[in-house]
Amino acid sequence: MVGLEVNGRPCRVTIDPRLSLLDLLRDRLGLTGAKKGCDHGQCGACTLLVDGRAVLGCLTLAARLDGARVTSIEGLTPESASEDEGEGALHPMQQAFIDHDAFQCGYCTPGQILSAVALIAAEPQPDDARIREHMSGNLCRCAAYPNIVAAVRAAAGRMGGA
Repeated sequence: MVGLEVNGRPCRVTIDPRLSLLDLLRDRLGLTGAKKGCDHGQCGACTLLVDGRAVLGCLTLAARLDGARVTSIEGLTPESASEDEGEGALHPMQQAFIDHDAFQCGYCTPGQILSAVALIAAEPQPDDARIREHMSGNLCRCAAYPNIVAAVRAAAGRMGGA
């Protein structure tokens, strides 16, 4: 039995000790935003936030996360969302990805966004080189990299950074 907070909601589940966080979210909890790409920790499509840090969901054992706070793309909401905006409000990073056309097929986008959110939380004013370095673990087969860097830079400004 493992107890987690998933997207702000308490969750207690009995799991196989070999179950990855990605498979727990996708197969047991129905949260399919994080994608299973390579299943070897090389593409970043499965990036999630655990206690605010970016982790690869395919390599993270759910059993080791008792008491952790997990955020998937479905739970990423703006901290300053008003009652009027409600559940449909977008996080500044999500809006920046839209504004800067930082995705094409969209498969890698949830992982890209969560990785970028973790970067800005740890380093509010990264320069373009630092953004590229941090985001290098998230592959985009459509090659939207310049737009991703622009989106992260813009969102940093909206999130109180650069």
